[in-house]
Amino acid sequence: MFKLLVLSCLLALALPSLAEVGWWKTGQFYQIYPRSFKDSDGDGVGDLIGITQQLPYLKEIGITATWLSPIFTSPMADFGYDVADLKGIDPIFGTMEDFEALLARAKELDIKIILDFVPNHTSDECDWFIRSAAGEEEYKDFYVWHTGKVVNGIRQPPTNWLSVFRGSMWTWNEQRQAYYLHQFHAKQPDLNYRNPKVVEAMKDVLRFWLRKGAYGFRIDAVPHVYEIPADADGNWPDEPRNEDVSDPEDYTYLQHIYTTDQPETLELVYAFRDVIEEIDAELGGDDRVLLTEAYSPLDVLMQYYGNGTHLGSQIPFNFELLAKISYSSDAYHYSELIHNWLDNMPEGQVANWVFGNHDQSRIGSRLGADRIDACNMIVMGLPGVSVTYQGEEMGMTDVWISWEDTVDPQACQSNEQEFERLTRDPVRTPFQWSDEVNAGFSNASVTWLPVASNYKLVNVKKERGIALSHLNVYKQLRALRDEPTLKQGDVSVTAIGPNVLAFKRSLTGYKSYITLININDDVESIDLDSVFTSISTQLQYVVVNDKSVRRKNDLTFANSVLLLPKEAVVLSTV
Repeated sequence: MFKLLVLSCLLALALPSLAEVGWWKTGQFYQIYPRSFKDSDGDGVGDLIGITQQLPYLKEIGITATWLSPIFTSPMADFGYDVADLKGIDPIFGTMEDFEALLARAKELDIKIILDFVPNHTSDECDWFIRSAAGEEEYKDFYVWHTGKVVNGIRQPPTNWLSVFRGSMWTWNEQRQAYYLHQFHAKQPDLNYRNPKVVEAMKDVLRFWLRKGAYGFRIDAVPHVYEIPADADGNWPDEPRNEDVSDPEDYTYLQHIYTTDQPETLELVYAFRDVIEEIDAELGGDDRVLLTEAYSPLDVLMQYYGNGTHLGSQIPFNFELLAKISYSSDAYHYSELIHNWLDNMPEGQVANWVFGNHDQSRIGSRLGADRIDACNMIVMGLPGVSVTYQGEEMGMTDVWISWEDTVDPQACQSNEQEFERLTRDPVRTPFQWSDEVNAGFSNASVTWLPVASNYKLVNVKKERGIALSHLNVYKQLRALRDEPTLKQGDVSVTAIGPNVLAFKRSLTGYKSYITLININDDVESIDLDSVFTSISTQLQYVVVNDKSVRRKNDLTFANSVLLLPKEAVVLSTV
């Protein structure tokens, strides 16, 4: 007798007829890290022409929209997240004409282009910052400045606040004779959103790219945008210690109660959404969207959707699975985290599912290569928006990169003992297109990051020819998302003992689909009649992974489904 934990959830999406559903509500979003996607000019770095050349691949795997990590003019201190010209394309990626050609080709293929918007900071080489440092009246308060405090005759930063990239959040500027705030790299000064001119300037940036043809934005590092207001004397409080961390330079040494998740942050997201609505009204056509990145408490994330009077982000990234699932997580944990989102999401909103991005270890390295298909089944099978980071569809894994070859500033600002914990380079290596030189990514003698050593075994070209490759399983899951049941159906999610995660999608008048995932290495026998209601006596295999001895269209009895170790399948009623 297995122990059954039923955390069932019937999610009434209350969607209108299929023809009226907003394109994004059941869309497949795909993150491209442009430096690593496709190099067209042989300099070892991916570019816009390379992305344009490979858009048919996105069509092949059924992608609705792709968001591009920053392509804007930048000195590349943080690989584009330090923007010097918010309305310009960096030459390393190409020209504005290249971007316009990308938009045109994407439109032909019915793929929407989403841009990465970095509101928290600019580069210190941005014209705004240069003018602010010079004290120009129009720009002097565009950034957060403070003259610091003098202790025993020595000038010090105004607070103990620590940067995400280690060390003080404050850097002295000789010209201005003041410290400026930077929640990240010293070359990424924070904008001052308590200045209404900054808010308007950034809203104007959104309008510029939307009018160019972008269909929305992924908004970076949203929780960091505001700090607590200064007191009447223009000062801020120190943040309290985190007693569990002993390294005084490490970001986690402090509890960031004054520098993240301030209430004004939500108001800014709502203001950015107003711009989306404004441009929708101006240009018409399909909805434009906001995707927001925030590793914040769940109750805060739910407010990103809106507050009843203001619309917010349509897609506040759901990092429950990405951030909290570990190699040792059991089925109860998976079910709990899925329910965390479904059960707390405001009525009428749409869920989204994320297992990977350019900042986190890849699925195959974090959770095991034999769970890649299972994770893709979760992302593609649950209701709402699926989000895939480039390469996860074919099972790319992290690439070990030595201290000497590390380029990620988050790691480079640490030391040889700590860098592996901090580096994001291993998940940003070149995309593996084929078994040709440099995995078909580039014909350069050296690529900006090394190509994975396993690229001859793990690449698009090879996996196209293997029936149950990760890529082909992914494509089958994507095709299934066109079924009315998966677009509009309810969902019931449960853990069947510690090893098996199960969820059922159902819609009156259509087939039901049941996803079963054996997370661990035991053989499991499942009586689905005791788990789900209204299922047929026999079920048909629709998608199987390479751990299964079953094949597509095989039949099984619902009361005796056998799951082999790490087997993951989708069944349908007959």
